[in-house]
Amino acid sequence: MGYGRPKARVGWDRRLVNGLAYSRQAVCLALSVFALAPLAARSVRLFSLHETTVQAFGQYVAKSEVENARSLRNGPFLWLDGLPDHEKAEAIADLKSGEVEMRRLSVNADGETLTVPGGMIHDWEGLVFIPGAKLDDVLKILEDYDHHAMYYAPDVEASRIESRNGNQFHVFMRFRRHKVVTVVLDTEHAVNYFRDSPVKAHSRSSAVRITQVDDPDGPKEKEKKPGQDDGYLWRMETWWRMEERDGGVYVQNQVVTLTRDVPTGLGWLIEPFITNIPKETLEFTLQATRKAVLNNLKS
Repeated sequence: MGYGRPKARVGWDRRLVNGLAYSRQAVCLALSVFALAPLAARSVRLFSLHETTVQAFGQYVAKSEVENARSLRNGPFLWLDGLPDHEKAEAIADLKSGEVEMRRLSVNADGETLTVPGGMIHDWEGLVFIPGAKLDDVLKILEDYDHHAMYYAPDVEASRIESRNGNQFHVFMRFRRHKVVTVVLDTEHAVNYFRDSPVKAHSRSSAVRITQVDDPDGPKEKEKKPGQDDGYLWRMETWWRMEERDGGVYVQNQVVTLTRDVPTGLGWLIEPFITNIPKETLEFTLQATRKAVLNNLKS
C-alpha cells in the first residue's frame, strides 16, 4: 500500500508535464499562425491581375455563353432535366425536401479546379425548389436589390439599385465574406431579365466593377485598385433561370468567378477561401432566396 500513491503521483506528474508540453506546442503553433498571417497577407498582395488571365477567363465565359444560349434555345432549360430518369427523380425528391442540388463545371480531367495563367476559374451551378411559389414571387425578390442586404445577410452587407430601365438594372452590392480571413468587396453589376414564357424566366448578370475594401466602415476605409488587390474575386458572371411547375418554382443559378491562384507555401491560409467560398456562397444564395420567397408568401 505504501507504493500505490507515489506511483500514481509519478504518473500524474508525467501526464501533467506532457500536457503542459502539448499546451506549449499548441500555443507556439497558434502564435506562429498569427505571426505569419501579416507576412502571408503581404505576400498575397504581390500578385496582380494580368491581361493573359483576363483573356483566358474571357474565353471560358464565351464558351459558357454559347452553352447557355444553346440550352435556352434547345433545352434542357434546367440542367436536372438532362439527367437520366432515376437520377432526375432522386434530384427532384431532394429538392422538394428543401435541399440544394449542386454541380461543379470548372474542373480539369483530374477533377481539380481549372487553372489559367495567374488565376483560377470557379464554375458552380445550383438548383433549389420553392414550394407554393409563383414565378412572379421569385422575380419580386430577385429584382428587389434595395433589400438584398436583408435577404442575403450576412454575405451581402449593403445593396441598392443605382439605375433601372425596364428589365435592365445597374446595382451596387457590398459583399463580406469570411473563411480564415475576412474580405469586403464593393461590386457593381449590370443585370438583364428576360421572360421566356408565362412560367419561365432567366437573367444575365455581369460584375462590371469589383474592388476590395481596406478598413471597411473604419476611419481609414479605402478601395484597392481593381486587379491590384488580394485577388479573392477579380471577375463574376452569373446566369439565373426560373421555371414554375410541380406546384412551385425551380430556381437555378450558375456563377463563374475568377480568383488568384494559390501561392506556394500559403495554401493553409489562402486555399480554403479561394476554393471553398464560391460553392458555399452559391449554396447560401439559393437557400436564402428560397427562404426570402417563402417568408414573403407568409406575410
